[in-house]
Amino acid sequence: MENLRVRFAPSPTGYLHIGGARTALFNYLVARKEKGTFVLRIEDTDVARSTQESVDAILQAMEWLGLSYDEGPYYQSQRTELYREKIEQLLVSGRAYRCYCTAEELEEKRQKAQAEGRKPKYDGTCRTLAAAVADKPFVVRFLAPEEGETTFVDRIKGPITFRNEELDDLIIQRSDGTPTYNFVVVVDDATMGINLVIRGDDHINNTPRQIQLYQALGCAIPQFAHVPMILGADKTRLSKRHGATSVMAYKDLGYLPEAMVNYLVRLGWSHGDQEIFSMEELIEKFSLENVGKSAGVFNPGKLLWLNEHYIKTGDPVRLGQCLAEFLQQKGLDPMDGPPLPDVVRTLQDRAKTLVEMAEGAAFYYKKELEFDGKAVAKFLTQDKIVLLKELISGLEELDLWNVETIGGVFNKILADHELKLPAIAQPVRVALTGGTTSPSIFDVIAVLGRETTLKRLDDVLPLCGA
Repeated sequence: MENLRVRFAPSPTGYLHIGGARTALFNYLVARKEKGTFVLRIEDTDVARSTQESVDAILQAMEWLGLSYDEGPYYQSQRTELYREKIEQLLVSGRAYRCYCTAEELEEKRQKAQAEGRKPKYDGTCRTLAAAVADKPFVVRFLAPEEGETTFVDRIKGPITFRNEELDDLIIQRSDGTPTYNFVVVVDDATMGINLVIRGDDHINNTPRQIQLYQALGCAIPQFAHVPMILGADKTRLSKRHGATSVMAYKDLGYLPEAMVNYLVRLGWSHGDQEIFSMEELIEKFSLENVGKSAGVFNPGKLLWLNEHYIKTGDPVRLGQCLAEFLQQKGLDPMDGPPLPDVVRTLQDRAKTLVEMAEGAAFYYKKELEFDGKAVAKFLTQDKIVLLKELISGLEELDLWNVETIGGVFNKILADHELKLPAIAQPVRVALTGGTTSPSIFDVIAVLGRETTLKRLDDVLPLCGA
């Protein structure tokens, strides 16, 4: 499309949901591919539920995902005068009317319609009122056409048609004077020049009503693309019972944004058999034509697999910056210990999340190790004293401190005592990490450094009975 303008329009009534994040991502990719404009609009007309905290959470999530926008954020709460003008325009043109029916009257009409087997829609009682009723509360309803059809060609689902007789006279302004969602979204999209609306397919039933509003306001109708829902493993709508549904919850769980982006885009879109995509590849290859028509099923295992891939292949410097936050959460100072990139390199093949990596890296930064009692009893025995002392002596004499020279010291001791590596590696591992699981012991020693390694080896000699 020429001069493409798309938008993401979340309501700030909570965190950014996985489904909302995918919608934002699809809009972003289309905009970047077509060199269009990506607009962010905060739909905060629900004053009772909208909070600044939620706005901040949405903005943080988009920043974390790398979804930069070209315009906005715009706020609906700052556009109320515009909405009033447009409602007045429809009243003056005869395309809207005041409805004085009370809630009790509407409920009675609804029950009567159901009892008679009719669709429980508004019966148009106030459609033909000749004059306003003084001192009586009212809503403003859109005067919808009662005959014919409203059709649009969805960019994902194809042609969709609604019979106008199935649609009722939509309330566009509540009795307290506030406009309703279906009205303000049309005014916003029209005045912001949005010409492609990409959103969840739970909005399909709103679309014919909105198209009629565009026509009544004399505005161009955008194209629509309705993205299928995201379901849990039990094929019901994704919710908290399926696990975390907030984007930032996955950040807190140690997931990388590139893993989340890669996973979300594949949750409903495909490009051959390719599974791994960089953002640059996604911008180049993404198209609405390849978005599936059926719902996607959220698979936490697949997301974890992707995260493991991105940790394994990631830049250690950048991963180190990410890891620092998780070490701090454990009460550790990432600046008081080995360089983070060096630590990351020893753990990249062992961690699926940054939380796991922080757990595995903790021993590098602890001032006082917490020892596994069973490991101490099994491996730090009296017969290990000689081996540990020889290792301390050999390491102290090293001019170069690296994996090769450290390995040389171990090999000499093993040869002298006719032993296999585990005979000394496990006691040393317990001495340096507090437990029996760690990266390669040569890597651990190289990264821990001379001073810390020698001190920790010396400190465990009394545990061996020295």
